[in-house]
Amino acid sequence: MPHNVAHYLAEQASRQPSEAAVRAPIGRRSDGTIHYDERSFSELEADASATAHLFTEQGIVRGARVLLMVKPGLDLIRIVFALFKIGAVPIVIDPGMGLKKFLNCVRHSKPSALIGIPLAVWISRVFRPSFRGVTVRLSVGRRFKKRMDAYTDCGPYLVADSEEDELAAILFTSGSTGPAKGVCYAHGMFMAQVEAIRAQYQIESGEVDLPMLPVFALFNPALGMCTVVPEMNPSRPATVDPAKIVQAIQQNEITNSFGSPALWTKIARYCELHSITLPSIRRILMAGAPVPPALMRQMQSIVPNGEIHTPYGATEALPVSSISASEVLLGTAERTQKGEGTCVGATLPRVSARVIEPVDGAIDSIEKVVDLGVGKIGEIIVQGPSVTRGYDQLPEADATSKIVDGARHWHRMGDMGWLDESGRLWFCGRKVERVLSANGPMYTDCCEAIFNQHPQVFRSALIDCGEGIPGMVIEPEIDAFPKNDAARVQFEVSLRSLAKDFSVVSMIDRFFFDPSFPVDVRHNAKIHRLSLARKYGSG
Repeated sequence: MPHNVAHYLAEQASRQPSEAAVRAPIGRRSDGTIHYDERSFSELEADASATAHLFTEQGIVRGARVLLMVKPGLDLIRIVFALFKIGAVPIVIDPGMGLKKFLNCVRHSKPSALIGIPLAVWISRVFRPSFRGVTVRLSVGRRFKKRMDAYTDCGPYLVADSEEDELAAILFTSGSTGPAKGVCYAHGMFMAQVEAIRAQYQIESGEVDLPMLPVFALFNPALGMCTVVPEMNPSRPATVDPAKIVQAIQQNEITNSFGSPALWTKIARYCELHSITLPSIRRILMAGAPVPPALMRQMQSIVPNGEIHTPYGATEALPVSSISASEVLLGTAERTQKGEGTCVGATLPRVSARVIEPVDGAIDSIEKVVDLGVGKIGEIIVQGPSVTRGYDQLPEADATSKIVDGARHWHRMGDMGWLDESGRLWFCGRKVERVLSANGPMYTDCCEAIFNQHPQVFRSALIDCGEGIPGMVIEPEIDAFPKNDAARVQFEVSLRSLAKDFSVVSMIDRFFFDPSFPVDVRHNAKIHRLSLARKYGSG
């Protein structure tokens, strides 16, 4: 097959033409069920071809950079596949990062076209300097659908014969521990991702997916899965109403779903409160932050016919490894709760991971790295067909994030971890968030796992209080926030009592309480520990 994922959609339209490809919610019926706008695979393929004809007529050509400011759903899916057919390059930036950061990303990526909701088109005219190179603006709405329909008689659009290393898309990182960067995806990398995900999780055509991260919906047409668009704000996923998610799962007999631990925690608590199980689910993928073993155990009873998987990766390299809840709860959870880190499993086929001596600054060749032995914590680097080769127009970031190995490139994950005797990878925390204490390095995931076992702790965050002095910020469970000094002291005493039995945290003596942690915009799960350090570090 040529190296363009748009071919997958045509293939599915031929294999299962009348099966549902997308269901997008458009309201409620009189009986309370969700009303969906549904498109079959053949209809979605026809839509994507008509849209590609429209875009070509408007001047969007192969290689054109196209900024997408479209809400998740049917429009986004058919637009992306239309751009892939043309060989144009969609640019995807998280809108939740805030306008100033968003405009910085737009300026840097230099799009020549914009496809977005009317508000997006308005923004592009108001902040014209950031959109200086944009010559094509298309507003998505009712008029867009009519314009697309006018091209349905043009027939199938001939898919561009893209090269394996040809630029396919620019996907921006969430910027959770630094400035957001545009990651360059080649067509061959998308193909490798699709095949890796299909094989690892044994996904079959005809399954039904509820993706709670919009970008994952773009894999589904290639995997032959129906996409059910969730009723949620993609910019603030943690504000999701779990009742709406549960209803969508039940009504559509969802078999697969991706979401962050923050999302599944809300859904799990709702299901337990209402004694709900979700028997149709075959697999749940949780990622975006380490998944607590307690959440895995809780979810196992809610999805009696399914398995929970936690893939490990990043925008620059996905997927790297994966582990099931069954494997975690049978063996690794106990070690996590003792402060050894989170096991993220064995690497996928064709993906390699190494743990090296941490280095500040660039590593210009693989010969310069120092591999660490089994059980030793170091910096994680990865290589494989779905590992990106570089960022968009950021040579300095490439120099500090990539390691040249002949014709291959290794990506520095920015994470600390270790390899066990069976070759499984363990995650200990972000490199920039470790605390270099007088007693040696302290790692967020190792330390926080101890305090997260406290019944009144919702989550915790290791911070550097200054000069390598460690501190722990606690976000208590609802109604557990200390209401006065006496309650605070009592809470701290219980935390110290818990810590004294674990050497990884026994030296922590500074505790702070925060009602709501700052988190990343994409998953609402990654804690902004550096922000918390600035807030409490002088305490």
